[in-house]
Amino acid sequence: MTRYMAGKMAKLDIPPIPEFIEMIADTGAGIYACKASVDLFELTKNDLIDQVQGIITVGEFYEHAAGSQIIYT
Repeated sequence: MTRYMAGKMAKLDIPPIPEFIEMIADTGAGIYACKASVDLFELTKNDLIDQVQGIITVGEFYEHAAGSQIIYT
């Protein structure tokens, strides 16, 4: 991340990305990677941060989210 971006985030009181990820992980909501994106960039689970619980398809995401409010897709 550039200094410019870090400064903008600090100004908006957005925590640094590692802290933000920990905050999300602590909610118990789960962090998942998009299978299409992982495949596109030829990544594996080993390339991702430890907090990523799995690599799932869009259909699997909607199954996990059933009955919940989806904010970002």
